[in-house]
Amino acid sequence: MSEHHDADDRARRATLPLPDRASARYTAYEATDPAAADDPIRPLRPPAGAPNVLLVLLDDIGFGAAATFGGPVSTPTADRLAERGLRYTRFHTTALCAPTRAALLTGRNHHAVGMGAVTELATAAAGYSSVRPRSAAPLAEVLRLNGYSTAQFGKCHEVPVWEASAVGPFDAWPTGGGGMEHFYGFIGGETNQYYPSLYLGTTPVEPPRTPEEGYHLTEDLADHAVDWLRAQHSLASDRPFFLYFAPGATHAPHHVPPGWAERYAGAFDDGWDALRERTFARQKELGVIPADAELTARPAEIPAWDDMPAELKPVLARQMEIFAGFLEHTDHHVGRLVDTLEELGILEDTLVFYLIGDNGASAEGTINGSFNESFVFNGAAHLETPEFMASKIDEFGGPTAYNHYAVGWAHATVTPYQWTKQVASHWGGTRNAMIAHWPRGIDAAGRRDQFTHVVDIAPTVLELAGLPVPRSVNGIEQMPLHGTSLAPTFAHADAPESHDLQYFECFVNRGVYHRGWTAVTRHSTPWIVEPLPAIDDDVWELYGPDDWTQSRDLAAEHPEKLRELQRLFLIEAVKYGVLPLDDRRIERFNPDLAGRPTLIAGTTQRLFAGMGRLPENCVLNVKNRSFAITAAVDVPSGGAEGVVIAQGGAFGGWSLYLLGGRPAFCYNLFGLTRVKVFCAEPVPEGVHELRVEFAYDGGGLGRGGALRLEVDGTSVGEGRLEQTVPMIFSGDETTDIGEDLASPVSDDYPAGGNAFTGRIAWVQIDLGDDALAQDHLITAEDRLRIAMGRH
Repeated sequence: MSEHHDADDRARRATLPLPDRASARYTAYEATDPAAADDPIRPLRPPAGAPNVLLVLLDDIGFGAAATFGGPVSTPTADRLAERGLRYTRFHTTALCAPTRAALLTGRNHHAVGMGAVTELATAAAGYSSVRPRSAAPLAEVLRLNGYSTAQFGKCHEVPVWEASAVGPFDAWPTGGGGMEHFYGFIGGETNQYYPSLYLGTTPVEPPRTPEEGYHLTEDLADHAVDWLRAQHSLASDRPFFLYFAPGATHAPHHVPPGWAERYAGAFDDGWDALRERTFARQKELGVIPADAELTARPAEIPAWDDMPAELKPVLARQMEIFAGFLEHTDHHVGRLVDTLEELGILEDTLVFYLIGDNGASAEGTINGSFNESFVFNGAAHLETPEFMASKIDEFGGPTAYNHYAVGWAHATVTPYQWTKQVASHWGGTRNAMIAHWPRGIDAAGRRDQFTHVVDIAPTVLELAGLPVPRSVNGIEQMPLHGTSLAPTFAHADAPESHDLQYFECFVNRGVYHRGWTAVTRHSTPWIVEPLPAIDDDVWELYGPDDWTQSRDLAAEHPEKLRELQRLFLIEAVKYGVLPLDDRRIERFNPDLAGRPTLIAGTTQRLFAGMGRLPENCVLNVKNRSFAITAAVDVPSGGAEGVVIAQGGAFGGWSLYLLGGRPAFCYNLFGLTRVKVFCAEPVPEGVHELRVEFAYDGGGLGRGGALRLEVDGTSVGEGRLEQTVPMIFSGDETTDIGEDLASPVSDDYPAGGNAFTGRIAWVQIDLGDDALAQDHLITAEDRLRIAMGRH
């Protein structure tokens, strides 16, 4: 292609979508007339030589976890890619899930695209709204409009909470406005690996198998991705693809099939402090940190391994075995995609970015870890005593658990850095392992030590595809990309550092990098809900260019340099929408005060047969108040069985169902106890009204109350709840009409095969007069715990 033609093509592609093919003005009457000849139709394609792209993003993994970067967990796929590719040792994310994903997929800083926090904490401020501006078209959309095939498999946590239902709008969904032609995965921060809440495009679908049949989400996602790769190659091999694989592993719950965790039996019995030392030594041997790097001190907020209760240590060690098995299992399934590329003969022409973590390791599991995160979500971690945890040790990682490891393991897996996920001020929160692999474009394997950031991926892909950054997409003028291309580093290990200025901010933990120097300040601690200091009282630290791990604070020695970087942070904060800094603990959890919409309001909601997979934000909140559930059903001859309505799952929730034809109501408290009320007689044939009434005691959160079960207005059973779930039934389970999808609330029926065999006209939820009583309001600290535990 001539330079002139290439320039013309780039200019044409600067405005997307490309204009329609011009209509010819024919002078012929019949198609056989030579004058009727026209140019053949040419499908849209990117410039010649544009590579396929496989973008892999794992979840909640610190820099020091994978063996490829010195960690304790075997990651043979990462090793394989690194042996023929490049290890980036100073690659950074935003310290939090949704912000990193928004930055990765747009090439813009996270506040600039509205994702200053997770979607559940959105405010009216532009930098925190969770609404991506149309002036920041996603990379996938730019590639699609240039002729790429596009697909996403796995997690999407960029949808505003008021749009995260099956009725949309779908502007922020992968196949809505995200540029993906195909999506199979889940919407939200986390999901149960055995009972996920899945979508195909924008349609809810169910997993193809049960846990008993060997189902696991990561394998399922890889199955679909492999099938899509094969179909794409078979039907459109001349069309390059962009495949984004984001499995949601290893985010909690830490679920892994049998056998994987056992590979690490006994490997962590000596605790997290010893693990840090071993990892640090291996990192120096591999060269992913310099020989003179220093191991940062363990913060006082994290207990020493030796200070943990002896009876808890076997459980703690098992938590890390489970996590290690989970990570190796995930890496194995990434390997299936790489194997497929090789089998199809296209690995050489595929640009692979393997991001081992979207932030530092998660410290949201509390000091002791958790068997069931619902305890943490609901401020009931004290119920998980060492005795309780020990009694559940064999269930960790399986379908009956919803587990997370302890803070100490999170800190150990960010070795050699300070702090963890959420702490954007320090490298423990933001520095992640990353590998680039492209045999056609990378001549020799090696290590790259330039400072790089997640916003650099998009400009790299566009440059290597020969595509311009568009000026306009769908009629909207575009903001510039904020990253710089990594392409120069592909050829030269000593390429100049082009990304030399970058701010960081997450929950007002903030920092700035500039030409080797960093100035940082930590405002909050992830696992501690505490009164926060005034923002102006935060203490800033300063680290120099020769301090790889941020181990020596130079603030007292170089106050002028510190002030220079603090000013730089403010300049960048204004430029990208970080201001106003927001550490509010009450207002952001109240949609009205925060300025974000709500999907459901009022005290009455009617649901209909066939509605299902409704997240908790799509259904009236029955917690901490009186409520009634009324269902109009038609019972066929011979009676009916099955679930009329259920909310939540095996780790917390409630269900109204028929068992042996008899109405029953089950309330599941954290999977610890199930209180049931039964009717003594089956419901006869015909149309009937089933009703459950709960009279809340009041006086605070999670209190009990009286239960009454009615059929056609007549009381048929009574009971009492001594305690209720105060805040959240589940991180991902849903409300379903006519069946109980995913894990079952009640142990009276199985997972799957529990559909109601009669007909349901409607089910109505009514909240009592006490719905707005002040003693039912959740405290700011409790709300923070919920939000922090779900991303």
